[in-house]
Amino acid sequence: MKKPKTYGSGDIYTGEMFKSNVFKLQMDELLEDCAFKHGKREKEAEGVLHTLKSIIEKIPDREPLSIGDAERNLAKFSKIAVPFPNPGPPSDAQYKLQYSRPSNINVVGSYALKVASRLGSELVIDLVVKMPASLFQEKDYMNHRYFNKRAYYLACLAAGIKNSSLKDGKFILHYDLLNGNYLQPTVIVQSSSESQNGHNAKARWKIQIIPVVEDSVFATNKTMPDKNCIRPKATANEVTSLPPTPFYNASLRSDSCFSGYLRLLHDASKSCDSFKDACILGSVWLRQRGFSSEIQSGGFGNFEWAATMALLLTGGGPKGKPRLSSGYSSYQLFKAQLQFLEEVTLTKKAVNIGQEIISAPKDNQDPVLFDGERMMNILFKMSPWSYELLKQEAEATVASLGESAFDQFESTFITRADHPLLRQDCLIQLPVQTLLSSSRLDRDEESIMLACRKLFRVLKRGLSDRVSCVAVFVPQTKPWDVKKKMTGLDLSENVTIGLTYRPENSSRTVDHGPTAEEKKEAAAFRQFWGEKAELRRFKDGSILESLVWSTKESNKSIVEQIVRYVIARHFNDDLSEAMVVVGDQVSSMIPSGASTSGAFQPMMGAFTELEQDIRSLEDLPLTVRELVAASPSLSYSSLDIPGSSRSGTPPADVVLQFEGSSRWPDDLAAIQRTKIAFLLRVGDLLEEMNASRYSCQLGLENSHSEILNQAFLDIRSSSASATFRLRIHCDREQSLLSSVLDTKAAKPLPGTGPQITQSDRDAAAAALRAYKRDFLSRPAHTAACRAIATRFPAYTPTVRLLKKWFSSHLLAPHFPDELIELFATLTFTRPEPWTTPSSPSTGFFRTIAFLARWDWRQEPLVVDFAGEEDSKMTSAEVKETMMKYEAWRRIDPSMNRVAMFAASSAVSDGAMWTDGRPARVVAGRMTALARAAAAAIKEKGVEVGLHPEMLFSSALQDYDFVLRLDPSVTRKEKGDKLKAKFKNLELAAEGAGFSMKGSVDPAQSFLEGLQYTYGDAVVLFYGGRGSSVIAGLWNPAHLESRKLKVRMGYSSLPVAKGEEAEVKMNRDAILAEMARLGGDMVKKVELMK
Repeated sequence: MKKPKTYGSGDIYTGEMFKSNVFKLQMDELLEDCAFKHGKREKEAEGVLHTLKSIIEKIPDREPLSIGDAERNLAKFSKIAVPFPNPGPPSDAQYKLQYSRPSNINVVGSYALKVASRLGSELVIDLVVKMPASLFQEKDYMNHRYFNKRAYYLACLAAGIKNSSLKDGKFILHYDLLNGNYLQPTVIVQSSSESQNGHNAKARWKIQIIPVVEDSVFATNKTMPDKNCIRPKATANEVTSLPPTPFYNASLRSDSCFSGYLRLLHDASKSCDSFKDACILGSVWLRQRGFSSEIQSGGFGNFEWAATMALLLTGGGPKGKPRLSSGYSSYQLFKAQLQFLEEVTLTKKAVNIGQEIISAPKDNQDPVLFDGERMMNILFKMSPWSYELLKQEAEATVASLGESAFDQFESTFITRADHPLLRQDCLIQLPVQTLLSSSRLDRDEESIMLACRKLFRVLKRGLSDRVSCVAVFVPQTKPWDVKKKMTGLDLSENVTIGLTYRPENSSRTVDHGPTAEEKKEAAAFRQFWGEKAELRRFKDGSILESLVWSTKESNKSIVEQIVRYVIARHFNDDLSEAMVVVGDQVSSMIPSGASTSGAFQPMMGAFTELEQDIRSLEDLPLTVRELVAASPSLSYSSLDIPGSSRSGTPPADVVLQFEGSSRWPDDLAAIQRTKIAFLLRVGDLLEEMNASRYSCQLGLENSHSEILNQAFLDIRSSSASATFRLRIHCDREQSLLSSVLDTKAAKPLPGTGPQITQSDRDAAAAALRAYKRDFLSRPAHTAACRAIATRFPAYTPTVRLLKKWFSSHLLAPHFPDELIELFATLTFTRPEPWTTPSSPSTGFFRTIAFLARWDWRQEPLVVDFAGEEDSKMTSAEVKETMMKYEAWRRIDPSMNRVAMFAASSAVSDGAMWTDGRPARVVAGRMTALARAAAAAIKEKGVEVGLHPEMLFSSALQDYDFVLRLDPSVTRKEKGDKLKAKFKNLELAAEGAGFSMKGSVDPAQSFLEGLQYTYGDAVVLFYGGRGSSVIAGLWNPAHLESRKLKVRMGYSSLPVAKGEEAEVKMNRDAILAEMARLGGDMVKKVELMK
């Protein structure tokens, strides 16, 4: 019987061990799915392993030959090329190449330890072939001699396998680079394409043959990170004058440590029961973030994760004690390792675990985690930028795992977080060929890494604190045929640079350098910046070296200007001109071209003036308690800038509340009349106070009901060309409406009989919901959004882009502004698995990605607006919200009333914005559109180049019919006069000094009329103010014939069906009615299906 795992003291289901019970269950399921299983492909691969071992052991020895003879011999008799790494052996090399039977053949890596995750589509097995020590001399560690002999040995293995029983074509051979390291080519054996297309199509595997060397062959003190092992002939005796070669040295050491690390990881799995599971968790985490042991994918993969954890189980803590405990659970090991990566900066201070203490080379930027027992830096494949990115990812994950209210399992292990457009705020592409030419380097893997290191240093210094992370993505290496020598780089590829902004600094226009007295620093500043640097005197009297940037003379962002300038200065103009910025073009789709919240300041200033003026009114019957905003225009969130030219903007809703008084009537209808009197009085007093600033006009609404709000006051402010729509909040309405619903103390509604009917209760419930929405929820939501816009500069353009997207796809009538704002807010307040977005494009792309993967049928949307830790939602509050969601699903399992449940810390009622809309079919269309947009971003965003118009254009072929509206009516520009049909109405408006523009949207009124007329028989789609298209879908339930009944709600045709007479919807007549109702506004009716 298998011994159960032990996790030390305490219950394994406690939060200390596994965060939460649900998290533990999710993790158990993940581990079960990803755990190593011995299936069909494993069995087939192991059969091939035994065959390969037998073949390799039978390969005959080859006598020592000169380099030229050895190459020609293999090419002539076996059609095999030797994959010498750059620069290749010199023509006058004095050493010879030889092949002898290997001293050992063994399987290593994750497959041998049974920690290989099944997430990958392909099974990779590492087969190490240990080369005899007799093939090498004492100083073969120098000048690529070892690697040249290794390449020849590998070619002999390939030749022997090719000439063996595998030559029947059942398997194929090719060369590849071990983890993208150009010094370490390998031979790959895998199923041929014919085999994969046949009965073994699911048995996807490959075996990687890796030549290695005995650990004792080369002296370890000669290959330390601070030693030089590549010496030109002319300076063979001047060792101290040459720079260290840490990457070369570590590559050589790694070939001698395969067995050592296999023992280390095996011992760790025996001493710590949770080690293997923690390795699988780390493997999943790394894969979802695009990290692997490949140099081009960060150089930190499954091996580095496991080796780091094994070392931290033996040391790395205070006074050399273990940093991790063997009694930790798999989750604790996983989190503790992330905390190590987050807290320790390995690029500034090397961490030594073991006996040997080393110091990093001078001017080192690479991370160093030195294994003293095996004498190797296990992070040697990492670059400064990949370590910076790994550290950023670890910080984000640790922060999210510390979140107690929300479950972070999906963001930690399930969501793919490696797409550059979602991870970084800005992407810059540079052609490989131009980059190498500008750096005057060879066209190979080593040269591209040298060029990227220089590029990283230049950009880090040039951008300084404007960015928090600079990531460089190098093209991946590709396998090549064993008949060819090592191939160079594909010059058609691009190097991609990802920038993560610091929003508080990224748009800064002036950079301060050293003072004039700091001669050395000032000279270095001018050396780096050239003619751009200038000496300036500032208001505080300081004289500093400075840089001045401006967006007025260029349509490029300041970050892009800096990047282009430093690349032109430190590389050349050709590279600067070839540079392409990817993804940021979507910001051009923001209406009115304003990408910051500054465009809303005139509106906000006008609101502040209005509040002060209303508070200063003296002849009001009651004292003003507060005037609060209840509109996207006053939370930096509206699609259009208030007062912009895009067909006018709707009035901004504001709510006025007076101090409590017993003089308010106890009758709902009387309260509405009293509010009208108050509005008239406020309007008169404002115009008397400042007639040149304010013009007021009373408006009526909800005339069909006496218990709903009856009136509003439109206040036109000349200071910002803004219109405010003022409503009065009376808290007595809530108690009166609640009393109607109270079965014990029920009071009849005004104008009804003495007995309360069910219709009365329904009307009271609807009125109470409208009261809470307009006077409680909307002001609270507006205040929360305004706070978010203040905290996150990218929020305003992001939410405006998102509203533009909904409008472009004709979804505007179905998704209220508040719901769309919640979608955008979630991206900023819960950005996991990424950091908070700092650019509009990143915020927009991430929100679209969320909408694409959100299963609104099974998951509620819960948004926490709070910024301070003390005011954040608690677990109890989130649990209460979940209970409300479950209650709604029990009440309405078919989701006919509430399809989406969207709650927030400001408005806990998850059905406040979604009661009745969007309908289930509309919500499904949103998901389909979001998935199509997310796919376009993923497939075309980086390589092909994403045209933003693609994301904002909607195909009309999916609809049943389209009503084309007259653009002259729907798209009036600023300054156009809205002509009334009757002269007396036009003169009345002009005489009052009040513009009807913006207050009325004819197309919206037409749409509302159609919706009221046809109900659920037709689903209508409209792009909102300024759109000239209304599209529609027939409800399939109404297309079938049915029995004739009174008040069907639409035109019908008789259908002969048996003995009973039935009718069906007369679609042609309905479309004719729509055209007639629209009058001259409807220019054309198109049938799409």
